[in-house]
Amino acid sequence: MATNLAIDQKLLEEARKIGGKKTKKDTVNEALIEYIQRRKQKKLVALFGKVEYEPDYDYKKEREAR
Repeated sequence: MATNLAIDQKLLEEARKIGGKKTKKDTVNEALIEYIQRRKQKKLVALFGKVEYEPDYDYKKEREAR
């Protein structure tokens, strides 16, 4: 699917050089992948301290039971 975007050419060229990509398309795709990964990580970090767990839980014992 073709999409037209008004992207700052200086930023795109700098990102292409830093990322070592040959094409603008590869640069934008990698940037989108990194953006998505960072947003997902941010959501996980927000869960720190909110997930309850049992300190006595023995995951190795559970593996042996299978």
